[in-house]
Amino acid sequence: MQFLFQDHLLDTDRRELSREQVPIAVEPQVFDLVVHLMQNRDRVVSKDELIDKIWHGRSVSESTLTSRINAARKAIGDNGVSQSLIRTITRKGFRFVGDVQTQIGTVAPGPVRTSPPQAVFALPERPAIAVLPFTNMSGEAEQDYFSDGISEDIITALSKLRWFFVVARNSSFVYKGRAVHIHEVARELGVRYVVEGSVRRSGERVRISAQLNDVSTGSHLWAERYDRELADIFAVQDEITEAIVAAVEPQLYAAESFRAQQKPPGSLDAWDLVMRALSHYWRITREDNAAAQKLLEEAVAIDPAYGKALGLLATSHIFGAHMGWADMAATVPVAERAALAAVEADREDAWAHHGLAYTYLFRRRFDDALAEFELALRLNPNFAMAHAFHGVTLCYAGRWQDGDAAARRALRLSPRDPLAAIYCGVAAYARFVGHDYGGAVQMARESMRQRGDFVGAHRVLTAAAGMLGDPALAASALEGLRRTQPEVSLAWITRELPMLREEDRTHYLQGLRRAGMK
Repeated sequence: MQFLFQDHLLDTDRRELSREQVPIAVEPQVFDLVVHLMQNRDRVVSKDELIDKIWHGRSVSESTLTSRINAARKAIGDNGVSQSLIRTITRKGFRFVGDVQTQIGTVAPGPVRTSPPQAVFALPERPAIAVLPFTNMSGEAEQDYFSDGISEDIITALSKLRWFFVVARNSSFVYKGRAVHIHEVARELGVRYVVEGSVRRSGERVRISAQLNDVSTGSHLWAERYDRELADIFAVQDEITEAIVAAVEPQLYAAESFRAQQKPPGSLDAWDLVMRALSHYWRITREDNAAAQKLLEEAVAIDPAYGKALGLLATSHIFGAHMGWADMAATVPVAERAALAAVEADREDAWAHHGLAYTYLFRRRFDDALAEFELALRLNPNFAMAHAFHGVTLCYAGRWQDGDAAARRALRLSPRDPLAAIYCGVAAYARFVGHDYGGAVQMARESMRQRGDFVGAHRVLTAAAGMLGDPALAASALEGLRRTQPEVSLAWITRELPMLREEDRTHYLQGLRRAGMK
């Protein structure tokens, strides 16, 4: 028997209690107490009855009974003050008063296999992931279409990420309505990662919870909860799917980079090298960017037609020059060769087109850069990094409102992204171009809070402080900028940053000059 109440599922057959599919540790005695109260929720259960059923008539003190009642309340998210689920009836006993839906065994509408796949598959070479059908916590079978739709859309969107092996819908939906441990799912489907979640719809609101599990380590890599109004149910479905996929992708890369770091150097293949490179690239420092390039070059030496490696190599070269860590004139041709090779190797790879777009920006080929970014985003609409660098390009092209929207879209898609500091920095620059200096300072500070050495945020903070006429802030910001980019100057800004409109360049230089830069 399964009892569904609030965000919880209590399964008496498996003796499991979970909240939004996350298991809750419960002592056996406390579990039995909750079950008995639920099974008899139509009446008050006396203390004597509880002692007889739970302690089998053994002598139990009042304090022991009270302790177990408190533990039961805590396990199901209740307390002795609100008593919203387990209510004490003075001098009579206790009663479970929460709304409960019950189901015998499992809910399995439609054609569902009653037994799991019998074959056990070996893990493929690339990261393999399964998306389990999200649990409908509403207790209404007619709402299954919504929870199923969320799961199916996530599978479809993840399948567009060419570097992951995603189990097809028909295989993962075998587990619909079955209480099965994710280790069993992973073993039977041959995957390392499992996405699971739940959907609770109540009136005109819906709450969707999702989490990404690394089954090989038993760890939760990511979890989030989304609360939305259901003004347009399909728009909400699309929004939640987009948010989940955008959040899951960088977490998978982070997990894979950690796994690659545990391998001995001699055993690394091209994929492992790219994952190690990503872990350096995300740190946004001069030293880490150089380390990332070295690893990417090793990956390309192993596989010269590796589009992702080539695209990321082009990006890291241009990014380094953009930050002032390398000479732009010498860097652009190197990056362009890598980017063109990436696209030639794999025209359907979003990373390849991203690398070429970023290179075109510093060739001052704005139309070509924007076209390549748009192509990258058509190939992977949830590519948060591409949204952010698209935003940079839009700002340099004079379209700061669109640039601001692109940066904020990247942040909304992937707020826990390792590159979120860059996304905040782009938003800061957009606000500066739009003469919102207070907003620019706020976003630059948020960027620096996440990555103190991110040069781009230091530059925007200095320019915005200069335009605000705040001498103390300007002096502090300029000092921080010179510490992170010692060779920065007005001449460097004029020469290296590809601003299409002369008025934008003059505006930026004016802020930096007012802050004391020469």
